[in-house]
Amino acid sequence: MSLRALWIISHEKGEHASIRFSRRFATVELRAKRLSGSSYVAVPEDDCFLQLLLTELGLSGSKQAFVAQRDDCLYRPRSPALELHITAPVKGTLWPVLAISQAHLTLACLPLVDASPGQRPPLSSLLSESQGLSFLAGLQTFLLAPGSKQDGEGLVSRLALLPSVLLQVCPLGTPLELPLTGTLAMPSPITSAGIQKQPAWRTGLYRGRAVVNVSVVETVRSMQYGNRSRQDLWDVYGTVACKCEVEGVLPNVTVTLSLPPNGSPLQDILVHPCVTSLDSSVLTASSVEHWDGSAFSGPYKFPFSPPLEPFILCSYTSQVPVPPILGSYQLKEEESQLHVSVVLKLHESVKNSFEYCDAHLPFYNRDQMGVVEVKVSSGQLDVSKEKNLLVWALGQKFPKTREVTMEGKILFSGPEPGPSEPLCTGLTAYIKLYFKVPDTTLSGCSVDQHSVQVYSSAKPRIVTSRELHSKDYWIWNSTAFSLPHNHKHKSPP
Repeated sequence: MSLRALWIISHEKGEHASIRFSRRFATVELRAKRLSGSSYVAVPEDDCFLQLLLTELGLSGSKQAFVAQRDDCLYRPRSPALELHITAPVKGTLWPVLAISQAHLTLACLPLVDASPGQRPPLSSLLSESQGLSFLAGLQTFLLAPGSKQDGEGLVSRLALLPSVLLQVCPLGTPLELPLTGTLAMPSPITSAGIQKQPAWRTGLYRGRAVVNVSVVETVRSMQYGNRSRQDLWDVYGTVACKCEVEGVLPNVTVTLSLPPNGSPLQDILVHPCVTSLDSSVLTASSVEHWDGSAFSGPYKFPFSPPLEPFILCSYTSQVPVPPILGSYQLKEEESQLHVSVVLKLHESVKNSFEYCDAHLPFYNRDQMGVVEVKVSSGQLDVSKEKNLLVWALGQKFPKTREVTMEGKILFSGPEPGPSEPLCTGLTAYIKLYFKVPDTTLSGCSVDQHSVQVYSSAKPRIVTSRELHSKDYWIWNSTAFSLPHNHKHKSPP
């Protein structure tokens, strides 16, 4: 495995972001150019790369919450292998950009992919991805060594050492089989088990009570039109996060994911480099291929030797038959007032117990609201006339019918014009849902406490949890003359 380029970036939620160190490897870049042929995409300048990466990671601090190439429902994230879309001087896609973050530092690299021009091999077949992540993890350990200062003089001194460090561990862009923690980072105390080779993702030894936390978090996105000319779309993306406080140089932990009997198989599975072995059938299911019912449907076993810090054990996608909340939104205009009709229905398969559930109805390119005569069948309605915004707080439960409604009319007779948005002209309007459902997942994926196996001298305490929450959950007015086509639109704020 070889690296085309390496970057170290400091940031505070996108503010005052800067590249603290970068290195390009000319010999590897020449190989990339020969392999890619006419489809070759050059590594951009540092300023351009910084802006593209921060935007992709959602750290740019931009007021534009929606970026089509990143947040579109048709785009399935393949984290941590990112796509950066370059527009100048030559249009193209930089892939796969690997990135890991801790504290205020983000480390990124661009590995060389040995593939024919125009081809993009599955991530599961790319050895360069896992090796690149291992290299970044080792470099992160060196920069943020336990017990050292993570900013100020401590970080500056380590950054000053990086050129000589890279000559030792990554000559000409090819990482060697050398643990970065061995000579430059803070050494771990020698124990009777110290003869074991310590991987790059294991930064030290844990001492204390054994605790293993496993959390399954699923994110659902949806775009509903309520119009036969537009197909409703939705997708589900899940992550399994772990924090393992277990003694030993190389402790062994096995986490098993289970699905209900009628559950759809997990797809597009990506695993952390610390996973020691995996059935090849787990990695072959892809959302871009037609599912014929023969795909592996679990249980999914992940044996691994965990790092000390919290980490994402794996990520996946799932094809579910329906979105959790189906919506209908209709607007009718008469002179300067709008008749509003909304129906939201919670699907019977979804647990009726929310941490929160809110619906936002903004109205753009009109005068400020005057008279608002709107009633809701459940929950509480807040009106912001200055922002031309209705906020419908549905609370923690839908009624027994699992259906709620909003009916009424709004007169736009305020003294000043309200907010503007180029997309939402005429009757083009939307509802955006925000919700979180604890102790459930849309795919049915779960981790049983008894299925977590820890091979350690002390019996650990096992804690498992799961949750479902929304992201970019839109319901558009079905009576509008024009609707955003196939999600390729600039989303309103």
